[in-house]
Amino acid sequence: MKIVIKFGGTSVGNGKRINKVCDFVSKLNEKNQIIVVSSALHSTTDELVKLAESAKKGKMELEVFDIITQRHKKTASEIIHDKKIQNELLESISVLLEELEKTVNGVITVKELSNKTLDKILSFGERLAVLIISAKLRDAGIESKSFTGGEIGIMTDENFGNASPLVKVTQHNIKKNLSGLEKTVPVITGFIGVTQQGEISTIGRGGSDYTASLIGMCFDVDEIWIMTDVNGLLTANPKIYPNAKTIPQLSYNEATEMAIMGSKGMHPRALEPAKLANIPVRIKNTFDPEGPSTLINEEVNVKKDEITKAITIINNLAMVTVSGMNMVGNIGTAGEIFGILGRNKVNIIMISQSISEANITFLIKQNELQKAVSVLQVGLLGKSSVNNIHSDDEVAVIGIIGAGMKGTHGVATKLFSAISSKNINVKMIAQGSSEQNISFVVKESDCKLATEAIHKQFNMDK
Repeated sequence: MKIVIKFGGTSVGNGKRINKVCDFVSKLNEKNQIIVVSSALHSTTDELVKLAESAKKGKMELEVFDIITQRHKKTASEIIHDKKIQNELLESISVLLEELEKTVNGVITVKELSNKTLDKILSFGERLAVLIISAKLRDAGIESKSFTGGEIGIMTDENFGNASPLVKVTQHNIKKNLSGLEKTVPVITGFIGVTQQGEISTIGRGGSDYTASLIGMCFDVDEIWIMTDVNGLLTANPKIYPNAKTIPQLSYNEATEMAIMGSKGMHPRALEPAKLANIPVRIKNTFDPEGPSTLINEEVNVKKDEITKAITIINNLAMVTVSGMNMVGNIGTAGEIFGILGRNKVNIIMISQSISEANITFLIKQNELQKAVSVLQVGLLGKSSVNNIHSDDEVAVIGIIGAGMKGTHGVATKLFSAISSKNINVKMIAQGSSEQNISFVVKESDCKLATEAIHKQFNMDK
């Protein structure tokens, strides 16, 4: 089999974990052609963000830079036993760290941080990680070579920070570049591409999943494995509901709904290329690779007693209600509200409007609440049909997901009966036309109680 395997930051968090990752890859490589995609070592991306933000203010965070330096050099020294490979690796790490330092000093000099420069700074996490993983594979006797996403052929537009791959060009490049590596394990940076002008770009946070899926599609692999720190996708967040179970199989659409709703284990964009090419995706636990896992493919399996498959929660949200009796029948009010928010780059997560047209309620991220209310007050109050803006910053969205909900009568009745039995107030409700997801808003403090009630109501413990 040809398999793309992506390892997240927790999977390659330190030397001990990288050893386990490489042992796992070595065993699989005996009978399969393996392509590895890796995130940065645990915490490194956040530290690079801190370096960049301080540099914009004219300051070098020497302590943070030293932490990054010591983490990678110490890991390399601890896990690589062949002195020649170790010395070559340490030299390559030093070269990258010198480049990072020069880039950060450049930001300090001009006190300006463009998205393009930020992308370059953030890329060092993955670039350092693949050097170490590839060297460890060679140390274990496995032929291996490290690449950036750009070197392997991932070409993107110039939307730095959230770049989109140019799929046709990327597909051609990856087929060409990987075709000669059948006996080599390529270790490729997730998250990173390159523009047509040769500038490093990033696909956005969580983009390593998407990188793996994209490479899988372009190279026509048999399966894509996303290795994380949980046993596949679960029926609920185990920190909230300890009895949550692994879901053995999901359709692409069900898994996408879960990812969008914040389920841990997969990035929302990751399934796009895999679904397009009809390549199965497995979500597995790096620390328990033989344990339960989730298979995602095109099959829609609906069991009689399995109406819903998962409960998801999005926290750290705020709810804003814009109201006014003069909104009734006033054409363009909604457009004016969302136009103001859009121009100020406030993302709307969920919307509800009463049939009376006297109010519109929407959800945004909690950290955008102050800006949203401020720009709406300036843009609407006293100038239009709106006379009140009310907000609540202690809410969360709970969603239930499953293909079995489609066309099944009484799902909403069972759902809200379970919620009502715990005296939980529902503030807002939405259901998409796919009928595979019902979402509703409650107080953030009610999430645990609501999850327990829903899990039991729909027999998801089984």
